[in-house]
Amino acid sequence: MSSNYEYKGVINKRDLRKVFLHAITMEHTWNYERMMNDGYLYSMLPALQKIYTNPEDLKEACKRHLEFFNTTPQCITLPLGITVAMEEQRANDMENFDTTSISSVKTAIMGPLAGIGDSFIWGTLRILATGVGTSLALQGSILGPILFLLVFNVPSFILRYVLVYAGYKFGSDFITSAEESGVMDLISKAASILGLTVAGAMAAEMVYLTVPIAIGSGESATTVQAIIDGIIPGLLPLLLTGFVYMLLNKKVKPLVIMFAMMALCIVCAFFGILA
Repeated sequence: MSSNYEYKGVINKRDLRKVFLHAITMEHTWNYERMMNDGYLYSMLPALQKIYTNPEDLKEACKRHLEFFNTTPQCITLPLGITVAMEEQRANDMENFDTTSISSVKTAIMGPLAGIGDSFIWGTLRILATGVGTSLALQGSILGPILFLLVFNVPSFILRYVLVYAGYKFGSDFITSAEESGVMDLISKAASILGLTVAGAMAAEMVYLTVPIAIGSGESATTVQAIIDGIIPGLLPLLLTGFVYMLLNKKVKPLVIMFAMMALCIVCAFFGILA
């Protein structure tokens, strides 16, 4: 829905600081259905409430940010800053701005950012902090847990703070130049393709489904899983992901799907149908 008021850009450093502070609670409302969506909207609220003075426009913007989102929480302020800038651009040209580009950019960012963020935060910084903390704790020093918290959290909070401003500046400058050159539609399409590619790769990598039933005997024996992999590798995870997606589209509750899959897997594993 469009409104008739004129927008002139109102976001300042204080507003971005509020986004940063709200983002600290990002994982407090994490859920299995859409993961960080509630926290993402809560973090965006200070900016959205200032950008959209029309209640209907604010409601529409809030709905946009209730979609699925998940990435490394310490890096979440980068996409937050970018989407604040995009919402500002949208409010400045509500008739022509394609709101789907906001979702496309968010989807394209979260996968690669999670890979980089997890490697740095969980794979490097956490290990370093644990090494420093445990070495002192084993000696009976109270500095062990204190240094662990400091070594891990101080860089994490600095990163969150810097990224919200970097994301906003990058998003604002990038979107302006992209719209002036007329390539925004191409970027949105490319972002959608990249996002779908990342989602497909995550399904193939993270969904594990194996049928160990053997066919034949002796050295010539093979498994059903080997036959399936010879036809299309990763076919079973793909089919399972598609089936769950179909159930979600039919409004089946995620918790119902999870418990049903758990029960089915236990039964199939007991009878040797699944490994």
